[in-house]
Amino acid sequence: MNAVVAAAYVMLVALFMTNIEAIVGPETGILGPTAFLLTFVISAAVMGVVVFGRPVIWYLDGRKQEAIRLVFYTIVSLIIIVLIVFLALAYSY
Repeated sequence: MNAVVAAAYVMLVALFMTNIEAIVGPETGILGPTAFLLTFVISAAVMGVVVFGRPVIWYLDGRKQEAIRLVFYTIVSLIIIVLIVFLALAYSY
């Protein structure tokens, strides 16, 4: 479930990033790069919480093996999702 939420969030950010110029117009000056970097930092923070939030709580509660398993399964699931995305890209050309 963590991987699905993470992938959905990445897709929403990607959709936002690809359409931002149509929303606010072309980038000029320092505001464009600043907005991009702030979006990147916020996205990294959100992804950190999505991927590691529950495992850290579980680990601190003494459920160490469950926490490690959740991180492992989340990462493996993300790898599978990214492979599916790359395959879809490869077959779309």
